Amino acid sequence: MEQSHWTKEELVAYILLYAAHSNFDEANLEKNVIISKVDMQTFQKIHDEFDKDNDYQSLQKIIKGVDYHNYDSDDLKLLFVDIKTLFLSDGEYDIMERNMFLFLNKILN
Repeated sequence: MEQSHWTKEELVAYILLYAAHSNFDEANLEKNVIISKVDMQTFQKIHDEFDKDNDYQSLQKIIKGVDYHNYDSDDLKLLFVDIKTLFLSDGEYDIMERNMFLFLNKILN
């Protein structure tokens, strides 16, 4: 699927999956946070696509998706609340997660 055809929900799922992999470990608690934002079918479809992409492809899709959906500062604030919720879901906010948060904040703002 070409990311320009993603719904906003699919984009959020992809971004959260990308963030969840910041410490190379997608915990069940993190999966639950993502599934709370999107339905299981969307999660699985996006997860399958995410698994095929390398880091560069993922970032390009995220940047293009945010641009395509005309995210404004309020949309980005909500997105970063979701990312922070994802990172805190396992009770830890490690250095890899903090770095990912800062990195995404830098490239998307």
